[in-house]
Amino acid sequence: MTNPRPDIASEADIRLLVDGFYAKVGQDALLGPVFNDFAHVDWPRHLPVMVDFWSSLLLGTTRYHGRPFPKHLPLPIAAAHFQRWLALFEATVDELFAGPKAEEAKVRARSIATLFEHRLREPNPLSLV
Repeated sequence: MTNPRPDIASEADIRLLVDGFYAKVGQDALLGPVFNDFAHVDWPRHLPVMVDFWSSLLLGTTRYHGRPFPKHLPLPIAAAHFQRWLALFEATVDELFAGPKAEEAKVRARSIATLFEHRLREPNPLSLV
């Protein structure tokens, strides 16, 4: 009998999710160039920020105080990028976790992808922030 996947319940779980997801992103044929070549993401600096972000959403911590949307404005991203981001995120969640928090993570990721994609199509996207 196989062990069922655990639900997301701790900072260690958030770190595992973030590290696994961004490892996929960095190697992805569509997203990798945006993160690595265009945005020149400093992964050792970026990953703890993303842990704080997801921890705030899923565990209710209060360490994240950023504004993620404006950082995405100069990036060459379109609907396909958001769809791929979401597919990789959901796949990572499903590989590692199962349960209510895992489902919440996917719902929140869908909301983020939808909102960012919509805002980027607006003539003045920062007016909505």
